[in-house]
Amino acid sequence: MEPMGKVLAISPEKCTGCRLCELVCSVYHDGVSNAARSRIKIMKWESEGLYIPMSCQQCQDAPCMIICPVKAITRDEKLSRVMVNHDICIGCRSCVSVCPFGAMGFNVIDRKNFKCDLCDGDPQCVRFCDMKAVDYVDADRVSIAKKRAAAEKITAAQRQAIALESEPH
Repeated sequence: MEPMGKVLAISPEKCTGCRLCELVCSVYHDGVSNAARSRIKIMKWESEGLYIPMSCQQCQDAPCMIICPVKAITRDEKLSRVMVNHDICIGCRSCVSVCPFGAMGFNVIDRKNFKCDLCDGDPQCVRFCDMKAVDYVDADRVSIAKKRAAAEKITAAQRQAIALESEPH
């Protein structure tokens, strides 16, 4: 069977909202500690007290790649990622507007778009996240973990239903 490649696996329940991932990302790529230049963004749901790390999903049929009028966005199968060639990019920002995850950014200073490039196979956000809210794992491992979590929820719900049925009325 063909390997699925590695992906950034996000576990929002582990994220503390420290935003260290944003800072190490911007330092690694741009040499500045500036969350606005980060390729990973922490979305905060105030009312739920929930933090969700958001990054490029490296889509197979990436809308950004499809919409690019000059074909500056291509797929690197070796690292299973979507890449931007800034020598070709004309800065039209079509890719920014079409991304369903909001993962493509545009830097007005450099006049270039930017997105997660998986740090060439060594994602810094993963290296520095002590909570492992962001991990870099084989895609099939993510699938197995999600199946297991779903199965546990279903099992718990079934046990609860059986327990309610067996209670005296």
